[in-house]
Amino acid sequence: QVQLEESGGGLVQPGGSLRLSCAASGSIYSIGAMGWYRQAPGKQRELVGVASTSGNSKQYVDSVKGRFTITRDNARNTVYLQMNSLKPEDTAVYYCNAVLNGGSYWGQGTQVTVSS
Repeated sequence: QVQLEESGGGLVQPGGSLRLSCAASGSIYSIGAMGWYRQAPGKQRELVGVASTSGNSKQYVDSVKGRFTITRDNARNTVYLQMNSLKPEDTAVYYCNAVLNGGSYWGQGTQVTVSS
């Protein structure tokens, strides 16, 4: 029994910042890649960024490069998404995803709204 728990979403002004957290819990014996996805109304879910097991290799979608940063704290089984210089087009439900015990798991989603 494993679970991903997200937090950190909210309403921010354009140009503002948020940090999302995603912590894995339960009977975990293996954690692989961890990453973030987002889905805006009427649009498909898209990959925002992903970090390898060690955290040394990271990939981001072009639209967030230079603004978003993924970090991992493997001692706490947690992955973070630091979002800076937020734009209205970043508005979406953000989902954490992780490979736990060899399988893919999703967080519950957290709403990020960027608006004046």
